[in-house]
Amino acid sequence: MSQFDTMHTTENNFAKENPNYLKSMFGATDIMPLWIADMDFEIAKPIQEALQKLVTRNMYAYEFNTGDVFNAISDWNFKRHQLELNPKSFVQVSGVLTGIGILIRELSKKGDSIMVQTPVYHQFFKVIESAGRKVVSNKLKVIDGRYQMDFEDVERKLKTLNIKAIILCNPHNPIGRVWSIEELKKLVNLANEYNVTIISDEIHSDIVYSKSQFNSIASIGNSNNHIAVIGSPAKTFGMQSISNGYLYIPNDNFKQLVKRSVESLYLDHGNILSANATIAAYKEGEEWLNDLLTYLEKTMNWIDNFLQEELPEVILYKPEGTYQVWLDFSKLKLSDRALKHLVVNQAKLALTPGDWFEGGHTQFMRMNIASPLSTIKQAFQQLKKAIDTGIDASFNEVTAADNCCSC
Repeated sequence: MSQFDTMHTTENNFAKENPNYLKSMFGATDIMPLWIADMDFEIAKPIQEALQKLVTRNMYAYEFNTGDVFNAISDWNFKRHQLELNPKSFVQVSGVLTGIGILIRELSKKGDSIMVQTPVYHQFFKVIESAGRKVVSNKLKVIDGRYQMDFEDVERKLKTLNIKAIILCNPHNPIGRVWSIEELKKLVNLANEYNVTIISDEIHSDIVYSKSQFNSIASIGNSNNHIAVIGSPAKTFGMQSISNGYLYIPNDNFKQLVKRSVESLYLDHGNILSANATIAAYKEGEEWLNDLLTYLEKTMNWIDNFLQEELPEVILYKPEGTYQVWLDFSKLKLSDRALKHLVVNQAKLALTPGDWFEGGHTQFMRMNIASPLSTIKQAFQQLKKAIDTGIDASFNEVTAADNCCSC
């Protein structure tokens, strides 16, 4: 039995299970919460021990050790990805989205445009628009069942629109692509030609499966003017509520500019619990992570086989990385309203709606699979039963009620 087979039921206030959130987004609370991108697994023992050591100390005077954190991140990336990073090129921020928001403000002015590759993590839209910038969508295209970048569209828009930065998501959320070195080189060359900065969100960089290889934007030879948002252990080690974010900025002049901006807002003052947990994760968490990846890949393969054999009408874009799966329900030929009813009210599942990631993806949903395999099996059995049972025809009629809820 794997350590990841156990569902822990400790007292908590986790967002994914919060009945107020579930009710407001899905219109129901008696549903299996597989929508938010975090884990149902206990964190690695070395991280637990590092936190316990601080908790039992019972003293919390001023204490800073960002230098040790930066060294741990650099050592980890060299060992894990053969990626050489200068520990002096990091800037600590309170979170990844905070870092991206600061970078957008430093790289552009109000009214400028920022490119994203859709469908993509929905918070990118908020962080761009809340800064008074415009979102430009470079839609990913599906070729032979695999999402790919549309470089012709990238260049056309870089030529004609006032784009100051591209937010790259690597590995990509929600589709799970891990971009190849060739794809990254093409994107970097275009960005360099049109004097646009790439901000690369690499928070899922360690959740990559056996047939794929992660490549950081920082590994590309002519990418010194681009920025990698790496170093957060949040997704890798299940530390979403206790981790900081780290910007890797190889251009020293720009790094100093960003550092001054971060310091002026006192956003670089992480706490010692986060720092020591991060160091423990990167220094002693590799065995746990290797076991996790083996378990997640086993789960992914089970899902792939189940859908092919039992639910061929639900299409899986099998991910190369992340612990999300991107599901296409369009072959069911249901209205958007009927699909929501089927998944939420009949299958009793809370999945992330596809239109969060781009408006046109109402027939898609993202599922988080970082749960015990028994839970994932139950979820798909519930989905199969709902599809086999069928749906009241009235729900498949397009009516004004199609927008009855935000889910």
